[in-house]
Amino acid sequence: YMLSAHQPYKTYPDLIKRAALLAGGVAQFAGGVPAMCDGVTQGQPGMELSLFSRDVIAMSSAIGLSHNMFDGALFLGICDKIVPGLLISALSFGHLPAVFVPGGPMPSGLPNKEKVRIRQLYAEGKVGRDELLRAESESYHSPGTCTFYGTANSNQMMVEMMGLHLPGSSFVNPNTPLRDALTVSATEQVLKYTAMGDDFRPVGYMIDEKAIVNAMIGLMATGGSTNHTMHLVAIARAAGIIINWDDFDKITRIIPLLTRIYPNGEADINHFQAAGGMGVLIRELLSKGLMHEDIMTVASTRGMNSYTQEPKLVDGKLIWEEGPNKSLDLGVIGTVDEPFSATGGLHLIKGNLGRGVSKISAVAEEHQIVEAPAMVFDDQDDVVAAFKRGEMQKDLIVVLRFQGPKANGMPELHKLTPILGSLQDKGFHVAIVTDGRMSGASGKVPSAIHMCPECEIGGPLTRVRTGDMLHLNTQTGDLNILVDDEVFNNRTQCIKGSVDHHYGMGRELFDSFRRGVSSAETGAINMFNVE
Repeated sequence: YMLSAHQPYKTYPDLIKRAALLAGGVAQFAGGVPAMCDGVTQGQPGMELSLFSRDVIAMSSAIGLSHNMFDGALFLGICDKIVPGLLISALSFGHLPAVFVPGGPMPSGLPNKEKVRIRQLYAEGKVGRDELLRAESESYHSPGTCTFYGTANSNQMMVEMMGLHLPGSSFVNPNTPLRDALTVSATEQVLKYTAMGDDFRPVGYMIDEKAIVNAMIGLMATGGSTNHTMHLVAIARAAGIIINWDDFDKITRIIPLLTRIYPNGEADINHFQAAGGMGVLIRELLSKGLMHEDIMTVASTRGMNSYTQEPKLVDGKLIWEEGPNKSLDLGVIGTVDEPFSATGGLHLIKGNLGRGVSKISAVAEEHQIVEAPAMVFDDQDDVVAAFKRGEMQKDLIVVLRFQGPKANGMPELHKLTPILGSLQDKGFHVAIVTDGRMSGASGKVPSAIHMCPECEIGGPLTRVRTGDMLHLNTQTGDLNILVDDEVFNNRTQCIKGSVDHHYGMGRELFDSFRRGVSSAETGAINMFNVE
């Protein structure tokens, strides 16, 4: 258990086996899956395997379930690609009841804003490695999920919005009596749905169009991770449902931003939980008719009204009671009538450079529109080198090409965030445009990411040159190069051999993934014959 988020699961197998036995069932360990930490692999060759690991996880768990001896399944997953991969696998065995079992976030440590400040100072050469490591150690200091609102915690929100967690279980801290009681209850619940009777709830029946839309609504209402603009597309496809970025954009235009959790604000996920958590968020959305109540869930009662309740231990017994009827901290969880923004946290980006997505919820309004010359790179290390040489002290839009799924597995480029944040803090107008990904933790710098078509197959970014004026408006979703159309379209495409990203650190084993992967907009999937 190298990673803090997964360490709490160390005790779960024995706990689940005992709970199953006491409930009249038998629990067996069906199989394990890879569990990469995107934080550890940022800027490393391993990051180029990160997105592909989602599909490997789906395949790995399918192999375990293919023994065809199980009446139901518990899925233990937290971090970025793990939950989406497990859910894709669960839907491939849609005849089985399934309950997802979270591990919970670590207690709050060094505030996320301070952690980012130290990282930025390190990028500027103003503090040393010892100071950086001290800040990191104080931030990631105990078992549990990272406390910022990145992909891991977006996973937990999304699964609860779909009714696959027990109500209120997403953000209960690890190694507490309540956390253990919820794990026992999840075990009892999945056994209940395998029993003879009229309450059979197979996961393939539960995850319908309404459940998928609820997950999309939750993503927009909380300003969740951009990674889910791909993961939810893949999950929906596994459920036999087709969604695309136009669907996300339609939802974000009517769903207001209701939370302020870092990087969208200064609160962390524990502050969100203390403000009423998922129960208050769901109650607010339901009260305004902004999510589907009538979906099947793993709770004892069927609809999403159960998810306004919160779990408690009373004399050692787990019960659910009605939670707060309003936010306990309006600076962390707002209301539909007085939201933090009238639109959701993610916007579709489109124009003459293709289609992509932008996380707008963490970007200050004065930075949401940028018009500046392009500075073109084909490798993130070249961006770092240019910054260290002092070549980026000006208004600019970094165009980082050949970072798509077919080129090099579509790595997250989060290590560039401190650099760009430093330039922004100095008063420069900056943004990034790329066919790669940014982390769910990436924050204040405006971006257009996941750009399609990607450069490896000749996307428009291959015709952008350093010095071209670009206009990015993340509010309206417009991204254009301010060059005459005929001139731009007649330019020679830049061709970059990506072979240097295809070997070493296991990357040579994923050649078939790079060749077969679909576009970011269709989920970056290696399954289902999408394209």
